Amino acid sequence: MVQPAFSANAYIAHARSLGWDVVVASYEKEGRVIADAVRSVASEIITVDTNDNVPLEAAVVESHKRNAIHAVVAGGEYYVPGAAQLSARLGLPALTPTAVDQVRHKGKMRQAVAEAGLEVPKFVVVSDPADLEEACAHVGFPAVIKPVDSGGSVHVSRVDTIEETRAALGAMHAEEGLEFDRPLTHDAILEQYVPGVEFSADGYVRDGEVVVVAVTRKLLGPEPRFLELGHLTPAPLDEATRHELASYATGVVNAVGITTGPFHCELRLSEGRPVLMEVAARLPGDKITELMEMATGLMLPGKVLADITGADPERSGAYREPVAKAAGIRFLTAGGAGSYARLEGWDELAAEPWVVASHLLVEPGAGIKTDEADYSCRIAAVVFTADSPEEAHERWAEIGDRVRVLGA
Repeated sequence: MVQPAFSANAYIAHARSLGWDVVVASYEKEGRVIADAVRSVASEIITVDTNDNVPLEAAVVESHKRNAIHAVVAGGEYYVPGAAQLSARLGLPALTPTAVDQVRHKGKMRQAVAEAGLEVPKFVVVSDPADLEEACAHVGFPAVIKPVDSGGSVHVSRVDTIEETRAALGAMHAEEGLEFDRPLTHDAILEQYVPGVEFSADGYVRDGEVVVVAVTRKLLGPEPRFLELGHLTPAPLDEATRHELASYATGVVNAVGITTGPFHCELRLSEGRPVLMEVAARLPGDKITELMEMATGLMLPGKVLADITGADPERSGAYREPVAKAAGIRFLTAGGAGSYARLEGWDELAAEPWVVASHLLVEPGAGIKTDEADYSCRIAAVVFTADSPEEAHERWAEIGDRVRVLGA
């Protein structure tokens, strides 16, 4: 496991539940420190610079000589390249270097999907502010600008004028914050704004066969940002539309070359047509894997591990009984305030029988970014179940109505 974080920690919990040994590679300082829950169950922790594939490969190969490694998985978006390189080195199922480039670079991703005959937004990759005017003339307004290789909605925004575009690119170039100790690239993608409802299609690839396990509705905050405030699995869709979204996502996965492991494909349904937003060769975040498990019975991390290692997915616990017809998650924010004092109605909501879990992500009194731009602005999360996708949507709205953020 290369630098595990967020939803990828489920790989470790599942492997340990089967009695498997888990080897974790982590830098263990600065912005790359594993969670205590991971540290307590790991069989071996390799302390190495996980942002440098040369010492990472040397350290993992040495561990492999001591005790054979049967699967390598990425702990998040930024470690897909390292995990693919290690998998290939150890003779395990792996993405090709071309596939890695296409899932990590949004420009190359869109080019590959367009060449496969699938609709993508009109786009241009921009690194020099001097090229912005020409790029805006090509793409038109409104448009969306984002870093070519980031995630988590970081520096993603809609722009309606050349002035807004210059300001957005300038903010990216001036960014001093680090994500897993990695600075943002100066390259950005400017693309045509696609109106419509947003979804994700999530699943796995085994022996080249793409399986879409679930289509999830994404609920976003107000533009010009695209902060994700919730997910509903399965999405409230008719079967024909769900099939069309899944078919399009299958084409995207094939186009970028994901031949093994999980995928997370984000798309919008615009005037009845699916259009690509992103695709990643990793588990989805925001507890979508848990929502999928509750609604479908498939534990995606367990299925991926079984496929890589050749284990029987039934015997290794990848398939379980669904516990609900639908499941969802609602994120709360402080509405742009720099902090908050308490959440009124929080305890009463947590006592509802349909609430599976409630988490404070930011403690009262702690500082919060005020731009409501990315995942770091979310202060709380509620996971819940429902008897239908439509009821799940209603409960998502109810949570927002019942909980008041005070002292913001």
